[in-house]
Amino acid sequence: MDYIQTTNFIGDWVRGLGLPWGLDRAVNGILGALTIAGVVMAGATLLVWVERKVSALIQSRLGPMRVGPWGILQSVADILKLLVKEILVPNGADRLVYFLAPMLPLTAAFMVLAVIPFGPTLQVANPDLGVPYLIAMGGIGVLGILIGGWASNNKFSLLGSLRSGAQMVSYEISVAVILLFITLVSGTTDLRTLVLTQQGTVLDWWVFKVPGLGLAAFVLYLISSTAELNRAPFDIAEAEQEIAAGYHTEYSGMGFAMFFLAEYGNLIASAGVAATCFLGGFLPPAIGVPAVDRALFAVPGLVWFALKVAALILGYMWFRWTFPRPRVDQLMALEWKFLLPVNLGLLSLGALFTAMGWVLP
Repeated sequence: MDYIQTTNFIGDWVRGLGLPWGLDRAVNGILGALTIAGVVMAGATLLVWVERKVSALIQSRLGPMRVGPWGILQSVADILKLLVKEILVPNGADRLVYFLAPMLPLTAAFMVLAVIPFGPTLQVANPDLGVPYLIAMGGIGVLGILIGGWASNNKFSLLGSLRSGAQMVSYEISVAVILLFITLVSGTTDLRTLVLTQQGTVLDWWVFKVPGLGLAAFVLYLISSTAELNRAPFDIAEAEQEIAAGYHTEYSGMGFAMFFLAEYGNLIASAGVAATCFLGGFLPPAIGVPAVDRALFAVPGLVWFALKVAALILGYMWFRWTFPRPRVDQLMALEWKFLLPVNLGLLSLGALFTAMGWVLP
């Protein structure tokens, strides 16, 4: 069973309202921006609570319990606290760049989610070069962290931003190579078309479709993206025990909140990319049994996509609270001496499999 290849995006609905030329594009952009902002804001608020509960479960603790039932309102209380906190700007800081920096990582998350197909007809924008677009957007988040540490006029912040820049740029190369592998074997850079190339059963998802290589690419993507997200155990850029939180040491109030929000926004975006490229996106986990598949296809694609993203995010959290942090030299050696050579070899094998016709139809 296949989804019909329709082009009924949000923009088609807006154009159907009969608005004057140009205004339909403005309305479409505003609706898309509000939708993505709502997904990130609500998702980040929920994920802060979920991560606290996951870490507590792994460490045999209870986690937040006092603010609301099971502590579910603890994140809301934290947001209210950050909203009313005074914003202190260090002496000698570049004020314009200092206030601009927290916006850039969050902007990167918004721009990635804007091209992710959440469902058969739920996609804000669908550029033909969707995969190169994803690779390009990764640089915006790095820029925000680099200039945030520099603009703070603090040596600890500058050190943290430089470490972060080296780490994120290095691991972005591996992420880019893995996405190029998927582009190579699928034959498309269009994200929605990429999802539709995985129609059929679970075995048609790209994590399984290229014998052996798809699963390896998926695991390597999870490792590389964890480092790119600056999440533990690869949070060298913050490393509270060593450099006093790194690049955001001098940020308080909403400045700190935006950096914090960007971490979870990028977590959602990274999981969304993984679900789209490897796990069939909004496609259901069909098994080839008509009666079962009909029931699976009856569930909206948005639900399947959300479930896959949620499972991947829980995996990221499990990874974070399981492994200790390596030294900065060990982290960089992992990328340049192991991950990058392996990823380049994977890309070469993908080219060989494609040329020889060994990629499963």
